[in-house]
Amino acid sequence: MASLTTGVTSLAYGAQHLGMLVPAAVAQRVVRLVGGVAAPTPDRKTIEELRKRLRALMAKDLANVEEGLYPRRLLFQVPVGKYARAFPRLVLDFPRSIVRRRMRAYRDLPDEVDDKLYPPYFRRTFHWQTDGYLSRRSAELYDVGVEFLFAGTADVMRRQVIPPITRWLEANGGPRGKRLLDVACGTGRTLAQLQLAHPALKLYGLDLSPYYVQLARESLDDVALVAENAEAMPFADATFDVVTSTYLFHELPKNARRKVLAEMVRVLKPGGLVVIEDSGQLVEAGPIAFFLQRFPEDFHEPFYAEYLADDLAIPMAEAGLVNVQTQPCFVAKVIVGDKPR
Repeated sequence: MASLTTGVTSLAYGAQHLGMLVPAAVAQRVVRLVGGVAAPTPDRKTIEELRKRLRALMAKDLANVEEGLYPRRLLFQVPVGKYARAFPRLVLDFPRSIVRRRMRAYRDLPDEVDDKLYPPYFRRTFHWQTDGYLSRRSAELYDVGVEFLFAGTADVMRRQVIPPITRWLEANGGPRGKRLLDVACGTGRTLAQLQLAHPALKLYGLDLSPYYVQLARESLDDVALVAENAEAMPFADATFDVVTSTYLFHELPKNARRKVLAEMVRVLKPGGLVVIEDSGQLVEAGPIAFFLQRFPEDFHEPFYAEYLADDLAIPMAEAGLVNVQTQPCFVAKVIVGDKPR
């Protein structure tokens, strides 16, 4: 019965992702054609490596469930209905993004935004998305936009932060009474998956955008959220047992990356765990470096090229973490480190 259940799950899982992959690939081609953006032309080896990594990510996702590292229902947590309703709004916004890209209008932010509330690197239209991270509209379209960009694999990559957390919890008395902070929590997608995987964990989230935090509050129950700068977190030393961050560091300049890492270590208890997921970097990219290096050309990611060469394992060790380990996952990577006792 277990093998039958596993087989049915695999078929349903594959059908789900094929149903997202094909429309996303077609839509991306249309957007490139309309926007006059040349499609990347990698060689066959690069394409095969990308496909190999995608297959490995999907297999790992299923294997994590079989190993008990997170529950089976996480495989089917994609809010298809919500994304289907949001996708037409995203498509209608593409022309504005195309014009913004052509004009290099990366400061095209809402008039009501108070510049003094945000660091300069944050006051820009990342990905050429309307309003950057500084509006309710941007927050409502962000998740479907990221899934569109990564052809339905964004949540799969996000939840790869859970296995090291599960193992750490098992080795440290279980989740009850433990606190986890998600830095740059955005709309709360990572926190939602963590809550399903470990409902006994006390969850906290921090993000610089009040609009994204507001949306996260509406979708998450019993999670403490705050709109603050990760470079100066409003938490006492050694408050949390686990600190996570997903898709943050590639959008920070080098000095800000160091400050955020230092804060993550400061608010972590001795013996605690840091888990970071972000874009892959050149140190482990191999043939897919072509796609990573192409990314800042297609999207407004001004700090990404420098990030690619700044192996995160090094500043994590410099911040005082030990046992730092890196695990590639498709076009991303998961890096873990322990704070010494």
